[in-house]
Amino acid sequence: MSSAQDGTGPSSIGVQAAKVDEEPSAGNQRLFSGVSHWLVASACVAYSAFHLLVLNVWPMETWAFRLSHLGGGLILGFLIFAAGNTLDESTHRRSLLDRLALAVAGAGTLYGAAMIAAIWASWLFDLSRLPPSWAMASFGLPLFAGTAAAIIHGWIFPDRRIGRAAPADILLAIASAAAIAYVIFFARQLQLRAGMPMALPGDMWAAMTGVILIAELTRRLAGLALVLIAGAFVAYAFLGPWLPGVLEHRGYDAKRFFSYIFTDNGVLGAPIAISSTYIILFVIFAAFLQASKVGEYFVNVAFAAAGHRRGGPAKVAVFASGLMGMINGTSAGNVVATGSLTIPLMKRVGYRPQTAASVEAAASTGGQIMPPIMGAGAFIMAEITGIPYLEIVYAAIIPAIIYFVSVYFMVDIAAQKFNMAGLPRSELPKLGRLLRQVYLFTPIIVLIYALFAGYSVIRCGTLAMITAAVVSWLTPHRMGPKQFFIALELGARMTLQLVAVCAAAGIIVGVIALTGIGSRFSAVLLGLADQSQILALFFAMCVSIVLGMGMPTTAAYAVAASVIAPGIINLGVEPLTAHFFIFYFAVISAITPPVALAAYAGAALAGSDPMKTSVESFKIGLAAFIVPYMFFYSDAMLLEGGLLEILHVTVTAIVGVYLLSASVQGWFIGPASLLVRVGLLVGGLSMIEGSWATDLLGISIAALLYLLQRRAASSPG
Repeated sequence: MSSAQDGTGPSSIGVQAAKVDEEPSAGNQRLFSGVSHWLVASACVAYSAFHLLVLNVWPMETWAFRLSHLGGGLILGFLIFAAGNTLDESTHRRSLLDRLALAVAGAGTLYGAAMIAAIWASWLFDLSRLPPSWAMASFGLPLFAGTAAAIIHGWIFPDRRIGRAAPADILLAIASAAAIAYVIFFARQLQLRAGMPMALPGDMWAAMTGVILIAELTRRLAGLALVLIAGAFVAYAFLGPWLPGVLEHRGYDAKRFFSYIFTDNGVLGAPIAISSTYIILFVIFAAFLQASKVGEYFVNVAFAAAGHRRGGPAKVAVFASGLMGMINGTSAGNVVATGSLTIPLMKRVGYRPQTAASVEAAASTGGQIMPPIMGAGAFIMAEITGIPYLEIVYAAIIPAIIYFVSVYFMVDIAAQKFNMAGLPRSELPKLGRLLRQVYLFTPIIVLIYALFAGYSVIRCGTLAMITAAVVSWLTPHRMGPKQFFIALELGARMTLQLVAVCAAAGIIVGVIALTGIGSRFSAVLLGLADQSQILALFFAMCVSIVLGMGMPTTAAYAVAASVIAPGIINLGVEPLTAHFFIFYFAVISAITPPVALAAYAGAALAGSDPMKTSVESFKIGLAAFIVPYMFFYSDAMLLEGGLLEILHVTVTAIVGVYLLSASVQGWFIGPASLLVRVGLLVGGLSMIEGSWATDLLGISIAALLYLLQRRAASSPG
């Protein structure tokens, strides 16, 4: 069968949907060619393959595995991502000062790396039972100073050549390998002496080097906000004796602090534990879906099913972005991937640019709360709380459905209001023909079945990955050695940002654990709330959103859970409800003004005003601000209760979010006056609590407004 016949030929949307399976390049990403390309690509493949082997075949000591994960991510990150935006320039002239600064950086970094190599050589070749004292005493300061000089060199003298790694970045990769190699070498001893008076000066220098490397890579991959937040926490560890009130603590010296921060209480803690296992596994799974063109198929099915309906491309964005977003690790990344297709088509059928960008941002953000993967959020929550992963996934089902139903209502009501048609059927893939390839959904089905059959999460992800490769052999896009190579390379590249972000979040979590600020903050929260659960939840909402404005979801949730969750739980809120509440608001910070990263990514694609886009995406995702309060008032929304109770809260919640959507859009059968919109808002909000009395009130208000609107619509003139 030809591509034209199967509904994905040149005349259909299917050709454009192929963009979904292309990983967009960042502005500072280097695009290698020739030998350089194959060397870096092979290193990426080795990084992915190493994780798959350790997770499935050859288990490894926990610290050594997490450190290898972090070290490999740092090395690849510095080689692939430049200090600033890259340009396609063939030459780069260096000034004398540039060369001198580079020489200083190189001398320190290479000397420190050579001393750590000597430490390893002494052990490998059994030259001595103890590491050479001269190497232990002399590597630290040169390594740290050389690394700092290389970082500063990249800022002052940026090498913008797109096809070649800068010498300073190569030095940073060497420094990453050296610092991590030291920590791996002394991992067993560090488990006993880290954070204690007997910690060695070398422990401090290696950890300090690791911390500034993490900060620099985070800046390159996730922006400056998270770096500044982590820097503020590090400064807090040293400034405690001079701070007032609840912030005061005794302070820590550099040796104790940095040796402590590079343990499983900090950098190697829960975020990196999840990053090195579940996150990288499912990111590689997503890469396999891209390489096998299954992601393209998901989008084509969405277009075939909903593209012809009113406001069709917007409804496609809701379905496709939700499905791809649960696998993709970041909201903004998913906006770029699927929005490159859906946003232009939304504009074509009549949506304003900022509305098109807002719909895509809201839908992509919702992917982070869509089970079973939830953009890695479920895994982190399971690690932090000790609640079984399947219980978290199970509880997430109804809130996720309600969120996406509410976004669907928003776009459907907007389409009614502005009389937006769908796309012509002639330009869309044929649903009947696509359904003949329904087996392409098998990887997702296998994943879900294996999870509920009781297999481990790692085994489930691996089975789904293998299934994606197998089903590709039933399509023209068969995965052979070349496609396997590309998928493993892509998986490593897609993981790098999450490695940096999780490591930076680990620094913050480590400071919280060391200083005890989390428990003190929880005490303040309890005092302010004055034993009021709802007031405490409101404060938790504000803190989660503020943290999320500067961090990706994984980092924001990890930090907020450490600081806020204990206080809420002490007020009597169930742990699952408390953590879900915090997680939801950490997620939707991506569409909350004034800093809404997902909305900004959509605005860049749509050519709209970023601030106006963030405000509109906030309105479209409004239900996400309501749903957490719904499951606080009713545990049945988290599937804790009888079937009748669960059905009751689900149905009334859907009615409530419809009323809220109609109020926001100003359309209920016909144009809604201000008074009607207020009535719809009151009716929708009254259905939050989930009791029969408030639900009947909301339904009564809706029925009365429906009759009034019908009467107004039938009145002549």
